[in-house]
Amino acid sequence: MKKLLLLLLIIGGAAAAFLYDYAVNKQLVIKEDTLFLVHKGDSLNKIAQALQDQQLVENKHIFILYARLHKLYPQIKAGEYLLEKDFSLAQLGQKLASGKVFLRKITFPEGLTSAEVAGLLQNDEFLGKEDFETPAEGSILPETYTFFRSDSPKKIVAQAQKAMQEVLQQAWNERDENLPLKSKEELLILASIVEKETGIGMERAQVASVFVNRLRLGMLLQTDPTVIYAVTGGREELNRPLTRKDLAIDSPYNTYKYAGLPPAPICNPGKEAIFAAAHPAETNYLYFVASGSGGHNFAATLSEHNENVRKWRELNK
Repeated sequence: MKKLLLLLLIIGGAAAAFLYDYAVNKQLVIKEDTLFLVHKGDSLNKIAQALQDQQLVENKHIFILYARLHKLYPQIKAGEYLLEKDFSLAQLGQKLASGKVFLRKITFPEGLTSAEVAGLLQNDEFLGKEDFETPAEGSILPETYTFFRSDSPKKIVAQAQKAMQEVLQQAWNERDENLPLKSKEELLILASIVEKETGIGMERAQVASVFVNRLRLGMLLQTDPTVIYAVTGGREELNRPLTRKDLAIDSPYNTYKYAGLPPAPICNPGKEAIFAAAHPAETNYLYFVASGSGGHNFAATLSEHNENVRKWRELNK
């Protein structure tokens, strides 16, 4: 009788072990790659319940058993985890214990003002909600940055500002000789104007050359984007043509009224604009106007420029 009981226990134990092994290693019913959120302070039972509620595991008790047997719970960190559709329960448990939290992305396009960058950060549903100051104009490097869910916007701002300083310092160190720029801050201001004047990569160095040539001659820069910034403060799009009244506005950003560069950048320029400002094309250009085909026509004399303006107006009749 004892032998029979022992045999039954062995068989029962083997069957239980087989069923457990099958349960933890078979493919789960996750239909597609899914993001699962572990909140700070979640208990093992709460995590298991959430997995079951979201139909990521069939039985929360098996997950709890697996997590306890393999001592996973102390290793599970708060955050988002990407659970792949072909995961087994064992793979799911190991993923949660790995600490490999899902990275999200945010992109700052070239030419945004810092107010617009702040708007992107504030409106991102996956970033932490907190008050933060709008970054200094021109201090953010346009780029794609990664973050964890609920990260502070300040953390991304710090990354972007550090990246900008690195790019700006490199550009300043490698700049062409005899540029009419006294500091890397002035280089950044010029780059911000170039960024706003053209989005065409091959034109940036030519646009930069126009403003460098004007600075050398002591001419007014007369660039519309600086006036737009004077009118809007960089907080919004102007969404209308500039008027005579706008061009007469008394602002240090009005380069139709005040000589030299404006006192600060008018946007956050990208790498290409920064390096174009550091390495302007060697030209005698002093003017440019829209070509009507997406680019610009450049001119060295006012008469040439007036002819380009006439052609542009003909195209826009």
